[in-house]
Amino acid sequence: MTDTNVTVLFSDMNTMWTLIGAALVFFMQAGFAAVEAGFTRSKNSGNIIMKNLMDFSIGTPLYWLVGFGIMFGTHSAIFGGIDLFTRGDYTAILPAGVDFSAYFIFQTVFCATAATIVSGAMAERTKFSSYCIYSAVISLIIYPVSGHWVWGGGWLAQLGFHDFAGSTAVHMLGGVCALIGAAMLGARIGKYDKNGKPKAIPGHNIPLGALGVFILWFCWFGFNGGSTVSMTDGGAELASVVFVNTNLAAAMATLATMIITWIRYKKPDVSMTLNGSLAGLVAITAGCDCVNTWAAAVIGIISAFAVVFGIEFVDKILKVDDPVGAVGVHFINGLLGTLLTGVFASNDWLSANGMTRGYFFGIQCLGAVSVIAWGGVMIFITFFIIKKTIGLRVTREEELSGLDFPEHGLVSAYADFQPIFATMSAPTRPGTKGAPEKKVDIDDAVPVVVKTPKTPVASDVKLTKIEIFVRQECFESLKQAMLDIGITGMTVTNILGCGVQKGKPSYYRGAVQEITLHPRVQVEIVVSKIPVKTVIDAAKSVMYTGHTGDGKIFVYDVENVIKVRTGEEGVDALQDEEQY
Repeated sequence: MTDTNVTVLFSDMNTMWTLIGAALVFFMQAGFAAVEAGFTRSKNSGNIIMKNLMDFSIGTPLYWLVGFGIMFGTHSAIFGGIDLFTRGDYTAILPAGVDFSAYFIFQTVFCATAATIVSGAMAERTKFSSYCIYSAVISLIIYPVSGHWVWGGGWLAQLGFHDFAGSTAVHMLGGVCALIGAAMLGARIGKYDKNGKPKAIPGHNIPLGALGVFILWFCWFGFNGGSTVSMTDGGAELASVVFVNTNLAAAMATLATMIITWIRYKKPDVSMTLNGSLAGLVAITAGCDCVNTWAAAVIGIISAFAVVFGIEFVDKILKVDDPVGAVGVHFINGLLGTLLTGVFASNDWLSANGMTRGYFFGIQCLGAVSVIAWGGVMIFITFFIIKKTIGLRVTREEELSGLDFPEHGLVSAYADFQPIFATMSAPTRPGTKGAPEKKVDIDDAVPVVVKTPKTPVASDVKLTKIEIFVRQECFESLKQAMLDIGITGMTVTNILGCGVQKGKPSYYRGAVQEITLHPRVQVEIVVSKIPVKTVIDAAKSVMYTGHTGDGKIFVYDVENVIKVRTGEEGVDALQDEEQY
């Protein structure tokens, strides 16, 4: 093989690796969409998906129009330059062996990611038209300018500032825009009570949010590992180190967040732990190439504390409503990761780059402050102009109804969704956390209310309707108990509800859910020949645990029953027929 053939092969390898990284970073849009949709309410799911779609679709042509030139031009250390439709010569800034088109699409998908971060913090109450405008401004000018400082040979890069894959340039910048946007927009209706105490507004689909986190974790190997833009001259070895550090930091952050929430909230919080995974990924992104493995693990653990207490601080102290925790994940941990790179960069890396630790840490601080100031001022101006012109927030009526219909004409993003009952062979007897509950008598735990009509019934045999509200996990046992005593007909409905105790207090992302609607099954039975007491006793025997939430049984007199097919009435309409 000639030297020319080897050069071409190496060039193809580097270009292919960069394109794979670009594809993975693009797929992060799907991850962000799933996280944001899952962590918000179902009535806004279509709006969330549309915004994530438009982030990329708006950002791509704008970055091609002028963004790439601003970011990688050589006009000055502050501003790259204007190059309409990216027609200039960028040979000097291309990584070795990487084709220009591959590098261009790789940088394009990073730009779109910065804009996506903002949508989660401002979800469920932002006008779609306003969203499109500020997303365009981020891709058009805000991200490219600070990106030039960090990655385009600008003044921060010249001083030695280091952000390998975007803790500062992408995540912290998007996070500060999210913080200012959510603050200017105001909290969702019902988020805070009259005393300013936050109320939990749970997401409607945690499994969807979890899927989004797994997608993002997978794609982060392209986000960080792909930033080597090389598989030659040590690039493959560096990418391997980046992969290990990225994964380890995320795993340690996830584990630490679970433990923190378990201690703090008495149970491991699912959504906060998912945020912890993302926090670890964000924090390691700046220094994944220059820290030792043990340092990556420590960064992950620190990021867990930062995301839990950061989200609580934003929610309870700043009183900024961030539905998905974008500020805690991206701004706080983007800043943290930038600074911790200065703290934990390996001695070998510092020596190779001719810097002392003190100098390097100072430059990291300067870079973080500069990007926060630039992004904060520019996005504040953007939001202020939008707010004073077309408006930033939807009307109260639109917010209460959900944005899917008023903004997009979408009645529901889940039009054909049907809930499925949980099935278990026996009732679960729940344990308790904290102070133990006092076990009560079965008649108090499963009360029976008898409703007697004022008018006489028409049937010659007494007809009685029994309405049972039961835990979902007890339904199969209840159904079998009814079959055992001869009940062959029932109506079953999946419902949400709570009793006079308003549900047991629980936590969601650190906020107390004061009134919790629990999933229950409503079973309606009309009996004539089977004694009512037999039905009640059979139902109570499978429903009873002695703890709050065992359910209720209502008993009603029925005036008449008519079987539509035969015209039979009263007790005759309730009898089984032999089937042939």
